[in-house]
Parts: sequence; structure tokens; C-alpha cells
Amino acid sequence: MIKEYAIILALLIVGELVYFRIAKHFNIIDKPNARSSHTGVVLRGGGIVFLLGAWLSSAFFGLQYPWFMAGLTLIATVSFFDDVGTLPDSVRLIFQCLAIFLMFMQMGVFGRILWPVVLLAWVVGVGIINAYNFMDGINGITGLYSIAVLLPLMHMNAGLDQTGFAFISHDLLVAVLLSVLVFCFFNFRKRARCFAGDVGATSMAYLLYFAIFLLMIKTGDLTYIMFLAVYGVDTVLTIIHRIILHENLGEAHRKHAYQIMANELKIPHLLVAAFYFVLQLLISAGLIFLPINHFVYSGIVLVVLCLSYLIFMKKYYPLHSAYLESLKTNQQL
Repeated sequence: MIKEYAIILALLIVGELVYFRIAKHFNIIDKPNARSSHTGVVLRGGGIVFLLGAWLSSAFFGLQYPWFMAGLTLIATVSFFDDVGTLPDSVRLIFQCLAIFLMFMQMGVFGRILWPVVLLAWVVGVGIINAYNFMDGINGITGLYSIAVLLPLMHMNAGLDQTGFAFISHDLLVAVLLSVLVFCFFNFRKRARCFAGDVGATSMAYLLYFAIFLLMIKTGDLTYIMFLAVYGVDTVLTIIHRIILHENLGEAHRKHAYQIMANELKIPHLLVAAFYFVLQLLISAGLIFLPINHFVYSGIVLVVLCLSYLIFMKKYYPLHSAYLESLKTNQQL
């Protein structure tokens, strides 16, 4: 296995470097604007390496999840076109729903799980895909946070594997982790060489939701969705905040807690990304190791996260309001 993993790692590095040349040739770049948290032009779509990692796992260890891989390839392809140009929200949503359908085909949920539950899981899946994309706004956060989710998944899978009940291919998780490490090498920097882009954020969200859903089915424990708790609370409360402000949810913004940390409070991007990484890892570790009822633990964590978000916003959101006012003043001038 070590040899295969080493080869996969080498191919991932080569694949990322080849993509950089393609992106430069076709000018697939992310230009900064008033809503951005970066100031320089950066290559977009470096997260395509996540898809490559999944396909290399299939090439080396067998195509174990054909429907899932079809869905992953579909959502990555559509998202890549959105990185290159701009697709209507309705088109993205249609393909995201289709990708979730293919995932559910792979898991065989149709006929096994009640339709209301399937529909709820469908909505949650699409929501997670878009939330992950919303949260991809500063250097390092997508890569580090993905590692914070992958490590607990790998731990749980290894533990269940000892009893012969692994919920997902260990090789797939390792290959995806290697792809994230390659991406982090180029992105977890003060001056990133690439951003994940929609192709990276949506692909990773799709991969993680697949693994978490399989874990929940295998264990019958829905609280493992807490492996995405930090992103979930930030996203949901930010959406509620924007609704209260009567904003168009489809427009770009800088209202997430991590964006205010990076932009208004001037905390280095890498430090903010590391904070989200550590916080999510601690929450997941508590869920796995603490001798407490999972639902009680999850409730406590969600309450603490929500209160922390509200206190943070009450104290520091005025700084963002002042920034928006300065933008309006400059536009009028």
C-alpha cells in the first residue's frame, strides 16, 4: 500500500502542476474585487486535484463506487465550467441535485429509507455543497478544514474496519487526504499559488457528505453530521443574518465570521484557517471520545457555537458596516 500511496502522491503533484500551466494558458484566474479577501490575481480551480485523487484511488484500488464517482465527476465538471465562466444558479442547482441522486443510488437508499428522510437528506446534501463553497474565501481554510473532517472519518473507519464493518474504502480516504495535502502545499501560504475554486469546494463537500452519510447509515447515529458543525453554524447564521438585512443571498459578500476575522480584524488568513481547523477537530474528537450522550453533546456544542457567533457579530460586525459605508462613499465620489 505504501508504494501505491507514494505513486498517487507523485501523480497528484504532477497533475496539479500541469493544471497550473493549463490555467495560466486559458487565464483561469481569480481577480480581486470589493468582496474579495485577497488583493492579487491568483489561479482558480486548484481544487480539481481532489477529483484527481478520487479517480486515482479508483484506478489503483478498483472502481468500488461507480455511481458516486459519476456524481463526483458531474458536479466537478459543472463547477469547473462555473470557475471558467459563470453559470446560472438554477443550472448549478439542477446538476447538484442530480449528483446527490447518483450518490443515493450508490448507497441504495431508495426503498430502504423513508421518502421524507431521503428528501431531507437531499436538501441537506445540496446545502452542504453550497455552504462549503461559501466558506472558501481565504487562504488555507478549505484545505485545513477538510483535513479536520477527514481525520475523524479515517479514525472511525479504522475502528469499524477492525470489526469488519468499515463504512467506506480506506484507500479512497487516504487518496483524498493526499490530494488535500498537495493542495495545501500551494494554497496554505501568505501568497497562495492557487485557490480551490468552485470545482474544489463542491467536490470536497460532495466527498465528505458521502463519507459522513455512509457513517451515519452504518452506525445509525445522525450526530456524526457534527463533523461539519463549525462550517454549518457559520453558514446558517450568516444566511439568517443576511435575510434579516434583506440582502440578495445570491450576491457575493464578506459577512461570514471568518471573513470579518481576516478582513476587519486583520488576523492573518492562515491563523484564521488554523483556528477553524483546531475548533472543528476538537468538536469531532469530543463527539468520538467523550463519555457523553451524542445528542446531548451535539446540543451543547451547537448552543455554544451559536452564542459565540452572536457575541462575535455583536461586537465586530459594526466594523464591517463601516467598511460597506466607505464603499458607498467612494462609489459616489
